[in-house]
Amino acid sequence: MSDTELAEEFAEHRPVLVGAAYRVVGSVTDAEDVVQETWLRWSAADRAEVRDVRAYLVRITTRLALNRLRQQKSRRENYVGPWLPEPIVATPDEQDPAAIAEVADSVSMAMLVVLETLSPLERAAFVLREVFDLPFSEIGDTLGRSESAVRQLAHRAREHVHARQPRHRVDRARHQELTNRFMAASSSGDYEQVVAMLAPDVELVSDGGGKRRAALRPVHGADKVARWLIAVISSPETVGMEFGTTQLNGEVAYLAYAGDEVDTAGFLQLDENGLISHIYVVRNPDKLTGVPPRNQLC
Repeated sequence: MSDTELAEEFAEHRPVLVGAAYRVVGSVTDAEDVVQETWLRWSAADRAEVRDVRAYLVRITTRLALNRLRQQKSRRENYVGPWLPEPIVATPDEQDPAAIAEVADSVSMAMLVVLETLSPLERAAFVLREVFDLPFSEIGDTLGRSESAVRQLAHRAREHVHARQPRHRVDRARHQELTNRFMAASSSGDYEQVVAMLAPDVELVSDGGGKRRAALRPVHGADKVARWLIAVISSPETVGMEFGTTQLNGEVAYLAYAGDEVDTAGFLQLDENGLISHIYVVRNPDKLTGVPPRNQLC
């Protein structure tokens, strides 16, 4: 196989590999680095022994992503405030509802936050089994564990994720409408209207990475969350920003722009009553480089 053919074959699988790495490490930059290293391994591999190229590349990518996740540990320990995954543009076939639902289920901000609570091996086992449906024997080869051990890892991960992931799916139009109303109320400082849209036990997690204003701990309760949001939006730092929405991580996200620069990406999670149960706010500029520019606002 020529170098050109080899590169073309790898390019066919690259989106899947970036997706696999991103689900494990939660960072777009790290995922891209992992896939680049996968390419180096693939270009030097004996392809005569490869039966399923996609599965083979996913296994290599997952191993490398696990190594990268372990390397992230010291960075996470020294991180200022809560750590949230980087928003990513996920673009399934807009004409395929099943594809849209699959992306939203596996890379939504809520799902990635839950995955962050798993051990690295549980996280990898969950991704390989639940997202890519690899056999337990292949997952065992990838993780260097027995098939029975991998089954236990995957079972624990699945139980943990199912216990914590949202049980209620809100259609995109409803989510879009509520997001617009919530941002309008917050930006106008309408405390009563903001509180009315929040669940009593709502949780807000904000990630500024020490570079933008953010709460150093999660904020709980409708009153405190409403007051925090209104205070941030009305502060001199953010006055005059323009708001809009887009699709990130397979779901509706709100954006705040300072001029043409993305300042904030936020995600609202709704409960079965249509109230906002969780708010995830990403303000660290290093995590917003993949967010669409202002002229692509919905």
